[in-house]
Amino acid sequence: MCRTFHTLFFVGILISGNALFVPKPHVISFGKWTAAKWYVGPQAQPLDVKIRALYVDTRLKEYTTGLPHEVTEGLFVVRRMFRLNDTLPGETAATTRWTWERGGWLLVDRVTGRVTQIVLPEFDPFYSAPSWYRDYIAYGGVSDDGKKLFAVVAQLGRRKPILKKALGEADGDDMPDSECPAPAWQRQPTRVTFEPLENQKLTYSLRGHVADVVNDAEDDDEGTE
Repeated sequence: MCRTFHTLFFVGILISGNALFVPKPHVISFGKWTAAKWYVGPQAQPLDVKIRALYVDTRLKEYTTGLPHEVTEGLFVVRRMFRLNDTLPGETAATTRWTWERGGWLLVDRVTGRVTQIVLPEFDPFYSAPSWYRDYIAYGGVSDDGKKLFAVVAQLGRRKPILKKALGEADGDDMPDSECPAPAWQRQPTRVTFEPLENQKLTYSLRGHVADVVNDAEDDDEGTE
């Protein structure tokens, strides 16, 4: 009887101990949409933008804009917005001015509750118009000096881009997303098309971690099948 009691007591301790190490599920949620002004260009032209907060377990983590893109059941990405102190030197604390700026992309893990900023090669938060498909993102990238434009395809979890192809000189105006329209994706076979100019159209086929240019002859051959 005594041995049975001690056995049950020991089993109970193991069960309760294991329960203590069960990871607590995280609650990921968004706040209500809020209208704001985003000032762009040399003349600080105001653009209407909708912003909402991102919470993890009721704690504010980031501000976001636009709808999230679901990558997997446990991961999604969303565009970041942040407030920047626009106060000039010499202005008093009472006149502190904050302005909204658009950032890059956030990766949100529903399992761990972790929110991280995604590092994207040649991605310009102002000029690059991105397009997501699965865990791929395609966009027109801009060099650090702002003079060159690239067709870029990146994949989550990889440091180097799958595709980085020079498209010529960057000539965007003072409006956001003006360098290259958001690329268009195609399924089966997986392809992405960039159209930086009205008379320029470049299509690439993705095979795993490799991107190959698609020429007109390949398009014609597939159309006759």
